[in-house]
Amino acid sequence: MAKKASKVPVADGSPAKIKKPATPRAARAAGAGKVAKPKVRVASADELALIEHKSFKVGGHASGKHLVIVESPAKAKTINKYLGDGYVVRASMGHVRDLPSKGMCVDLETFEPHYEVSPDKVKVIAELRKLARQSDDIYLATDLDREGEAIAWHLKEALAIPESQVKRVIFNAITKAEIQRAFKAPHKIDQKRVNAQQARRILDRIVGYEISPLLWKKVAKGLSAGRVQSVAVRLVVEREREIETFVPTESWRIGTVFTSRLADAGKLASEWAAFTAPTTGEATGKTKADKDQWLADHDSFTAELVEFGGNKFEPNDVKSARAAAEALGFVVDREDLKVDDTAKGPEKNQITLVGRIGNAPKVAVTSVEKKRTTSRPPPPFITSTLQQGASSRLGFGAQKTMRTAQNLYEQGYITYMRTDSTNLSGEALKMARDYIGSRFKNPKYLPEKPNFFSSSNKDAQEAHEAVRPTDATLTPEAAKAKLGSDESRLYQLIWNRFIACQMSPAEFDQTTVLLSTASTAGEAIFKAAGRKLVFDGFMAIAGVSSDDQLLPELAERQPVGVIELQPTQHFSSPPPRFTEASLVKKLEEQGIGRPSTYASIIQTIQDRQYVVQQDRRFHASLLGKVVTDKLIQAFPEVMDVGFTRDMESRLDDVEEKDADWIKLLRDFYGPFHEVVDGALGRLEHAGGAVSPYMCPKCGKPMLYRISKTGFFLACSDRECNTTQPVDMTGKPMLREKSEFTCPTCGREMIKRQGRFGQFLGCSGYSVKNEKGEPSCSVIINLDKDGTPLPPKPKPITTTIPCEKCGSMMYLRDSKRGPWLSCSGFPKCRASKTMGKLEGAVKEQVEALLPLLKAGAEDAAEQAAKIAASFAGVMPVKKPLVKIETNIDCDVCGKPMTIRQGKRGPFLGCSGYPKCKNTGEVPAKLMEELAAADAANGVGKPEAKIELLDEDAEVA
Repeated sequence: MAKKASKVPVADGSPAKIKKPATPRAARAAGAGKVAKPKVRVASADELALIEHKSFKVGGHASGKHLVIVESPAKAKTINKYLGDGYVVRASMGHVRDLPSKGMCVDLETFEPHYEVSPDKVKVIAELRKLARQSDDIYLATDLDREGEAIAWHLKEALAIPESQVKRVIFNAITKAEIQRAFKAPHKIDQKRVNAQQARRILDRIVGYEISPLLWKKVAKGLSAGRVQSVAVRLVVEREREIETFVPTESWRIGTVFTSRLADAGKLASEWAAFTAPTTGEATGKTKADKDQWLADHDSFTAELVEFGGNKFEPNDVKSARAAAEALGFVVDREDLKVDDTAKGPEKNQITLVGRIGNAPKVAVTSVEKKRTTSRPPPPFITSTLQQGASSRLGFGAQKTMRTAQNLYEQGYITYMRTDSTNLSGEALKMARDYIGSRFKNPKYLPEKPNFFSSSNKDAQEAHEAVRPTDATLTPEAAKAKLGSDESRLYQLIWNRFIACQMSPAEFDQTTVLLSTASTAGEAIFKAAGRKLVFDGFMAIAGVSSDDQLLPELAERQPVGVIELQPTQHFSSPPPRFTEASLVKKLEEQGIGRPSTYASIIQTIQDRQYVVQQDRRFHASLLGKVVTDKLIQAFPEVMDVGFTRDMESRLDDVEEKDADWIKLLRDFYGPFHEVVDGALGRLEHAGGAVSPYMCPKCGKPMLYRISKTGFFLACSDRECNTTQPVDMTGKPMLREKSEFTCPTCGREMIKRQGRFGQFLGCSGYSVKNEKGEPSCSVIINLDKDGTPLPPKPKPITTTIPCEKCGSMMYLRDSKRGPWLSCSGFPKCRASKTMGKLEGAVKEQVEALLPLLKAGAEDAAEQAAKIAASFAGVMPVKKPLVKIETNIDCDVCGKPMTIRQGKRGPFLGCSGYPKCKNTGEVPAKLMEELAAADAANGVGKPEAKIELLDEDAEVA
């Protein structure tokens, strides 16, 4: 029998009677700075089990053991190897306490937060409490940044450990030497860092919970705003509008190709034309590297006309460019004009001058200037540059980069990956220099003194060393056998950068050549530039990153032959859209967020659909633009980049200068709350905004309106009543026919967009019968690949109330048998299996089972019709194989399984769908599987294989 709830203190140390401020509306009704009537939270049965052990003394049952608490099982496993039998290492599985997901949960008078133990961490806390009572002392070994410090403090509070018994240890790398060094010098929790993190968390909660209801009323329900994320969206929106309003300018250039083989100029001109001409089936033509190689092989080079008739050559129209080209001997055969109505300004008229060289001008070298230049190695990675490098070099998103780096850190391969400092320890410098000295016999590769770098971020606070490998002698080639594909590639990127940063600069011979010729309109001067690598230096590790052409040996007054002379039209380009790399760089430059938050910022603004990624570039969605405009109109100061940067600095002061964090929150909240109170009356609803599109029926302006499924276009004339769906950027979506036909009436199916993704709708829906009803209303859902899904049997409505929200429960069928789900889904996700039903409830469900079976049979019959209708169109799905491994999940601790995805095998947690953690399959394990008996389908002796149903979902 379940324990009866009682009003007693709960596991987080707070009393059950917690003052929870009501919604912003209620708070405003009660007056600025006041909260609504406090609500009582009753301790749960699980919490009561913890409370029995509330009063204890650490070491009360001394066993000679030391308890060490870290965040993840993977980290615990690595640390355990270095500490020995006297230590018990356990994982908290991340945060154990936080502000509850619903409600403000911050007293707006005192700014006291009301934390609760996360529901999924109650058992974890119970186990840690038990271990703590049996241990002599407790080491909190969470990460070394602010967030890690806050996790340590929350653990101390949740476990009710006396201050005198807490030992805080931090380490920049999980190696034996670092671990032993840290445990020899434990210290107390840094309360200043904890307060800085608390202030950040409360500040974000206040902004989100006071602004979001405004968006619900003026834009759409379910929207949310954030102190930092909203400013990041603003950057993308403003860049999008710069692109939209950009009008290109026209310019012309005359490019040339010369050769030092004067006698072979005519022959080389023909070969060059044949080489650069597009061939059948060639999509992109020759690359710059291909052309540079051909030119180098034939003692040829490119140059550009820079002066003509005594003036700088920079024409902005075809007439001036053509006149100059013809004066230099270019014969124009025709002038092709292509009109692009989608372009702006001069770019609408795209002109190509088609011709040939008539009387080639006599060109000679007038000057040759050579100088030695150097290129210094880049600094070691910090969080932002690591994300940028992984994005541009490996195609990794910020989240994937940090997740992979976390795995490398926890396994002891790299130092801590959340840092904005380029500093390297003396030990790291010696390690790098020793490796360089042993690998390269030429002493020139190793500078006399170590290279030091200054951080680009003057407010660097998070850590004290750059991201680097823990062991320079573990080369990427050696590590590859121990790591998964993604981990191996990222490790190589980090290792290369670290070793290269301590090497000598690369050296180049840079050559600039001026050439001239006389023309009918005056002297023409051409300029060519080239660069030759003479000492690779750090590039021997980092790779050569020069795309300069190689010039042949030239001397003053040396005549050269003309291979090509071609006038070309050019247009200025708008500012580029942000990639993940460039957005991270912008956030860092503007002081928005901190290294540990960049990845979550980028993920959050995509999850909220304020921005979308297309071809790895961010586009502002219509929703993002509307929300940004409303927030700027209502809260110009909060949405200002400068304000956000200043607030980050003030949060830093809490940590560095022990500034009063309560005063910081009070100074912010007073003026902010007044703005929130007045914003509601100032803002107009977003629905009804004018669009740039006209009604296809009556020609009147179309307006943007909002429904439950998002924005759509509606004619401004109510009598016309024409509507059109729009994509995420606000552009009208054309009616897209599919290759499928309706299994019921045989009409064509139309692809449509709904709340839960794309689906097929019968075109007969718009054909009305005599009663004015749709002739056919068949709807078929599509999966992520656009493949039709068989219909699911309809649920049976019961009279059983939901224990959580009181709504009626649905009886559904699944592969594991019948079960009950709340009809209030997705707001309420309560469910019950048949095994937990008793009495009259069980009798009612058993009586309804025949109806459920009949519905399943109808669904199967419909599925057969769909399969027959789509025969030859739907791809056949192969059964998936799931192989259990002895690798523990670093999130929940359950065994990881090898699964097959679209891109090949991957590791997925066996706790799916509760735990959706995934990872790369280690290369060594893949080799074992490949060497195993394929006929039996066994990856290794202890592996267990399970064939998944073809409709099974893969994490």
